[in-house]
Amino acid sequence: MTDRSLFNLVAPLATARGSRLLSLTLCVAMLSACAIGPDYQRPAAVAPVQYKEAEGWRQANPSDALARGAWWELYGDARLNGLVEQLNASNQTVAQAEAQYRQAQALARSARGAFFPTVDLTVGKNRSSQGTGSSNSSLSSSASGIRDTYSAQAGVSWEADVWGKLRRTLQANEASAEASFADLAAMRLSQQSELVQNYLQLRVIDEQKRLLQTTVDNYQRSLKMTENQYRAGVSGRDAVAQAQNQLKTTQADLIDLIWQRAQFENAIAVLIGLPPAEFNLAETQNIPALPQIPVALPSQLLERRPDIASAERSVMAANANIGVAKAAYYPDLTLSLSGGYSSSTYDNWVSVPNRFWSVGPQLAMTLFDGGQRSAEVDRTVAAYDQTVATYRQTVLDGFREVENYMIQLKVLEDEARVRQEALDAARESLRLTQNQYRAGLIAYLDVVTVQATALSNERSVLTLQQSRLIASVQLIAALGGGWDGQMQASEKP
Repeated sequence: MTDRSLFNLVAPLATARGSRLLSLTLCVAMLSACAIGPDYQRPAAVAPVQYKEAEGWRQANPSDALARGAWWELYGDARLNGLVEQLNASNQTVAQAEAQYRQAQALARSARGAFFPTVDLTVGKNRSSQGTGSSNSSLSSSASGIRDTYSAQAGVSWEADVWGKLRRTLQANEASAEASFADLAAMRLSQQSELVQNYLQLRVIDEQKRLLQTTVDNYQRSLKMTENQYRAGVSGRDAVAQAQNQLKTTQADLIDLIWQRAQFENAIAVLIGLPPAEFNLAETQNIPALPQIPVALPSQLLERRPDIASAERSVMAANANIGVAKAAYYPDLTLSLSGGYSSSTYDNWVSVPNRFWSVGPQLAMTLFDGGQRSAEVDRTVAAYDQTVATYRQTVLDGFREVENYMIQLKVLEDEARVRQEALDAARESLRLTQNQYRAGLIAYLDVVTVQATALSNERSVLTLQQSRLIASVQLIAALGGGWDGQMQASEKP
């Protein structure tokens, strides 16, 4: 039979088969409109209309600085702004979360690629031998029983998503990528919050150092005056000892602040990706002011907090995995086409007489698996229930944190007013007592007692200011920071 006659014989058959294949493909496309498994719906979560401690707070507006993303700018400190920018670029914990997000993106792209045909090409040479007693007479043509086979084959394979398994897999991977994106935002917010808290505490320590240094200078003058009075016979040796004790105790407190400050400075260095030996933070003359914090509505918290958004996307992924597990009960339909050339000689290897091809669908399903598919469905349903419970608990924890920090800031504000009044009274008492001592009306022990009370009140006011600043950072973080809740899969940190 000539090549032409062979072509005339095969062409109508291939045409007929191609028509049937096209019809089958159209049927598959119509069937693929459905997908096995439940469609996703966000789980119901308790969201109050208003926060219990919201009275006195102003509601967040889109124009507020908090909603623009750079929430740390609310503290009005240029050095702090620069440190946070360094953190965003160089923090290694954030870099880990960013790498995990890129992995999740790659998995989603891989799942999307499963919708397209797979094309492969194989070219090879095979050398084989069989004994002369074999019934295969074709090998006897070689005296040595050795035969070379040259082959080149191209193949196309496509799995029809009849039951929606591929779509559910893609939904699960895309939801996981969005959850990973929210995890990245949550990690970045956590690291930013830690840096801002460390910075504010360091600035309060700077102020405490200035206070103690001023106090030490005053106590040194008092000691010198007391020693002069002792030498003049005006006061006793006990007054000198009390002045020395007061001075040395305050100097020890000042020394203690040095290592406390060093710890915060080293922590900031690591957060911005630097070894502590290469980072120094100069002292400043002021503490950042407590900002006005706009508070979003409880319903908006569900979108603004990245950890809540991540938990919700995890529910979406778990829901899609149920569909993937249920689709295993149904047969997989694969359409394949392959063709190529095969010859026992290299000469004229690629020629029409040596060609071969095959085309056809393949339907495969598992008839018995000892309950493995049923168990997998049960597992995915249980995993979905777990993610729903995790999501609801995350929402409740978010509301609790906001309420806690709001009431904390309110209570600390009231406490700050009372402590400031106590400080004013202590300063006035110290002034009057020192005047009485200079006039010789009271002993130095009375002065020491009042000085200790005044210094304690000074430090208490600074410690309270630090607590208010830390609580403000924690409230901003509990409200989601500056994250707008948008899931942009292409965003890079």
